Amino acid sequence: MKKPLIGAIDQGTTSTRFIVFDKAGNIVSLAQKEHKQIYPRPGWVEHDPMEIWRNTEEVIAKALRAQRLKPGDLAAVGITNQRETTVVWDRKTGEPVYNALVWQDTRVDELARRYAADGGADRFRDKTGLPLASYFSGLKLKWLLDHVDGLRARARRGEVCFGNIDTWLIWKLSEGMAHITDATNASRTQLMNLRTLDWDEGMLDAFDIPTEILPKICSSSEVYCEAQGKLKGAKITGILGDQQAALVGQACFEPGEVKNTYGTGCFMLMHTGEQICFSKAGLVTTVAYRFGQSKPCYALEGSIAIAGALIQWLRDNLGLIKSAPDVETLAKTVEDNGDVYIVPAFSGLYAPYWRADARGVIAGLTRYARAGHIARAALEAVAYQTCDVAGAMIADSGIAIRELRGDGGMVANQLLMQFQADMLGVPVVLPQVTETTALGAACAAGLAVGMWKGTDELKANWSASTRWRPMASEDHRAALYATWKKAVGKSFDWVV
Repeated sequence: MKKPLIGAIDQGTTSTRFIVFDKAGNIVSLAQKEHKQIYPRPGWVEHDPMEIWRNTEEVIAKALRAQRLKPGDLAAVGITNQRETTVVWDRKTGEPVYNALVWQDTRVDELARRYAADGGADRFRDKTGLPLASYFSGLKLKWLLDHVDGLRARARRGEVCFGNIDTWLIWKLSEGMAHITDATNASRTQLMNLRTLDWDEGMLDAFDIPTEILPKICSSSEVYCEAQGKLKGAKITGILGDQQAALVGQACFEPGEVKNTYGTGCFMLMHTGEQICFSKAGLVTTVAYRFGQSKPCYALEGSIAIAGALIQWLRDNLGLIKSAPDVETLAKTVEDNGDVYIVPAFSGLYAPYWRADARGVIAGLTRYARAGHIARAALEAVAYQTCDVAGAMIADSGIAIRELRGDGGMVANQLLMQFQADMLGVPVVLPQVTETTALGAACAAGLAVGMWKGTDELKANWSASTRWRPMASEDHRAALYATWKKAVGKSFDWVV
């Protein structure tokens, strides 16, 4: 008898992966391919949805072929995806009407400010859990409807579909039979009511979004459809936005458990249970997951726009390093940051500040500063931003953080992980299975078909590989953080 296997499509900001897991959560096969980042103007970020779809087909075929697997060998397939990235396509042809507007895209900043002028940035927070910001899908969709010729009329006639990347991929995988999303992705549109888990009529009216364009909101774990094409014969049974998927992959199923994904950006989530915890400290409230017919669980989230992207900037724009891992070697050439601080507000600051007017600064420069100090300041900026979010989570929830479970590409950087533990004052723990985002999607898919009986079985599968314990004194930690906060203040009010 063959071992049960689960497939997971992990469609991220920079690449697409297909991973096959066994029941223990071990990786059986993996394939990955990057896609192009499109920057038409300063602050605008786009992806080609068709390139993403072609890459998805390619990595599925490659991963299956590597282990001589067929779609029928998979008990189910889950999908996890970059959230907020907005796609509109023709319902008949399946062709996008415009490039995907990526979550980092800031073209709707002015639109967000206009809405905030009447009632403040939090005017919709009680319904959606989200502040008015360029980050979320709803205003990006409104921009497309307003700026693509004839699109709003076509939307009202039901000729086009809207979705985030999960919806787009399922539409393509099902050959147009399924126009769906799950509650985690829908909660990132600013169009869904957090209490009802349905599209909110007031939000649709406020943003002038036709209901005909919207996907059906489903749970995160159920049998949605049977795939066609490269996955013909496999069932699609799990959907989770990427950060919620990492929360599940890290087995954070109890209130107060926290994970941080160190990727292009940083995304920190705290499980808050079945109760909705509205933030007063600059975080967002989001759906953590809803498995089948069970009650939804919620989370507080702090999103940091620039983390690993800052290291890419050192490599690609400044030429300080040849590859991303080189940043640790360069940072270790100095004992400390030399009083240099980098605030990477390339497209404003996200949580907990939500300052679209901020721009990046390097503060504290003297003739003493050299490349190693810049590299170290870049790594430390990632940790400081995480501390900003952690402090807001504690303030909102009243729950002390006992440990931070970390994942994402940057956790390989030992200097960063130790500095993170030092600045938080709690252990930073890395999982045995590092592909937590894809694993979370696999878990959601597997729960729907009985591969795992419940979250207790998933928790038993999770184990730690490395634990970084804090070594810095409280006084040293406080002094460094105070200077960081000073540097952050220098980034404000740059864009008028």
